[in-house]
Amino acid sequence: MENNENIFKRVKNLIIGKGRNVNDSGLFHKLSLIAFFAWIGLGADGLSSSCYGPQEAYLALNGHTYLSIFVAIGTMFTIFVISASYSQIVELFPTGGGGYVVASKLLSPTVGMVSGCALMIDYVLTITVSVASGADALFSLLPLEWHAFRLPFAILVVLVLILLNMRGVKESILPLVPIFLVFLITHVFIILYAVITNVSSVGNIATSTVVDIKSAVSQVGVLGVVLLIMRSYSMGAGTYTGIEAVSNGIPVLREPKEETAKHTMKYMAISLAFMALGLMVSYLFYNITPESGKTLNAIFFERATVNWGVNASYIFVLIALISEGALLFVAAQTGFLDGPRVLANMALDRWFPTRFSTLSDRLVIQNGILIIGGIALVMMIFTHGSVRFLVVLYSINVFITFVLSQLGMVKHWWQYRTKEKKWVRKMAINGIGLILCLFILISMIVLKFNEGGWITLIITAMLVSVAVAIKRHYIKIAKMLRRLNPLVKAATEYPDALLEANIKNIGDINKPMDPEAKTAIILVTGYNGMGLHILFNVIRLFGEAFKNFVFIEVGVIDAGNFKGRAELDNLKTEVDGSVKRYVDFMQKHGYHAEGIASVGVNVVDEVTALASTITERFPNSVFFGGQLVFEKESLMSKIFHNYTVFTLQKRLYQQNTPFVILPVRV
Repeated sequence: MENNENIFKRVKNLIIGKGRNVNDSGLFHKLSLIAFFAWIGLGADGLSSSCYGPQEAYLALNGHTYLSIFVAIGTMFTIFVISASYSQIVELFPTGGGGYVVASKLLSPTVGMVSGCALMIDYVLTITVSVASGADALFSLLPLEWHAFRLPFAILVVLVLILLNMRGVKESILPLVPIFLVFLITHVFIILYAVITNVSSVGNIATSTVVDIKSAVSQVGVLGVVLLIMRSYSMGAGTYTGIEAVSNGIPVLREPKEETAKHTMKYMAISLAFMALGLMVSYLFYNITPESGKTLNAIFFERATVNWGVNASYIFVLIALISEGALLFVAAQTGFLDGPRVLANMALDRWFPTRFSTLSDRLVIQNGILIIGGIALVMMIFTHGSVRFLVVLYSINVFITFVLSQLGMVKHWWQYRTKEKKWVRKMAINGIGLILCLFILISMIVLKFNEGGWITLIITAMLVSVAVAIKRHYIKIAKMLRRLNPLVKAATEYPDALLEANIKNIGDINKPMDPEAKTAIILVTGYNGMGLHILFNVIRLFGEAFKNFVFIEVGVIDAGNFKGRAELDNLKTEVDGSVKRYVDFMQKHGYHAEGIASVGVNVVDEVTALASTITERFPNSVFFGGQLVFEKESLMSKIFHNYTVFTLQKRLYQQNTPFVILPVRV
């Protein structure tokens, strides 16, 4: 068994790397991202949306392509408004202000939960739509008969990204830096080239736009033209989908986090606005129309470079589309960076099982990565990687979160109008953002309800229902555990009476410690009713057999406290303090007691490592742990509660170390 574990560990280290040392003083500096890397890891989602957002808006005009000028201007304006509003969210929530946190704090925990559920689906679809769109870009280079392999290729890319993210944040981004830069250079160049070489056509574009407006008015009327432009504007909603990622990804940014986030937001807004406007204008310059098996960008690149010569044109289009496809794969990183974090934050608040907040030894939210990546794979297969269908599902969930975040901010500025001097300007920014986001959300739901919009609403509603059921379960268990709370009060106010009720003879504090005497090693999770319940049961069941007591507590590093060196130090202080209370309690009654406090990501590994040292000092020792026992076992109790103690018992048995599990009935 031990050899098998060693082999598994070596294979794991080979694939995803060795575990990180949480005591490394430079750990957060090594893991955090400067603004440039954040622009790639988080901002790439926004920038890459220019590969499908403008295309969907352009196609939604139903042939009246010159109306895209108005759509492009509206898109650029919306990008800057939403970016500015999220910069204000960064200021208000400098430790991380994603849609879940903002709605929970500024509206209500329940509304925050709805926002979080929509956001999680959003990040799943970020992965799916980005990879599917990237596959479309790459397969635009290939003959139509090769397109049968597009879906298997997209599935393979998702699997590779899951593996890459299991290694950690920076490792998953560094290999993608050259891809990002090549995309940026090629796309900025071709847009500028298109504008410069067609500058003489600007007058013709203006004339054609007037003609197109008159033609559209004669067909559908003035109101119809306005609605057509508004429809196109809302269909391009995918263009804005990555803006929220920066405010949600603040925990992985380099100090000072707020400034780094603002710089990242600025880079993303400028680059995305330039790309969206530039591409839609370029489509007009070359009169781009859809072709089977090709994206609009691929058609644009081919027509723009047709006079360069066959070789030069082919090489540029090849490089541009490969970088475009690869950037979309980079954009999928946003789903892996932020999706598990939202899941972990909701798990900490008991909306989802608490195990989803734990970190692996690579200090990534391993369970979250596997869940988010796994569901993305299912969605890829279910939708056959259809970008048009995925963008509908994607955009609706994004704008549910956008609307709730902007609403929360508007409410905040109104409540603090007497304390905030610039509240009018700040509320105006979030207010305009709210109006735009609400319009796009309603338009997407109404226009695309029968084309898949209903699916994403049902999925979101189902996830919300699951979260509510889980929360109710945890509340019920918390009420049950409160029955043990009187032990803490009694231990503080009536310590002598409480201990004497469990054992008749109190020890002699002056008697020297005997390492050979029976020693009880008790695992605790804080100074609470459950820990005292285990302690008194040991005394009650074994009487005076144990002369020494050692209390072990492992502070678990999860998404809630892995935000900086200060949070880790606070966790260590908290663990030290609770262990010391047990030690002081026993020493006051003449028992020899010690406390061992540790911090790590895995309780089993930490206790196993400590066990060998403890048993050397106290060879006649027995480990004790507690396990919640429910009157009626259910599927929820098995899934949502920690059964680590059984794994630990098995591990210590393999070391010939006795371990007793005491039941704690609730």
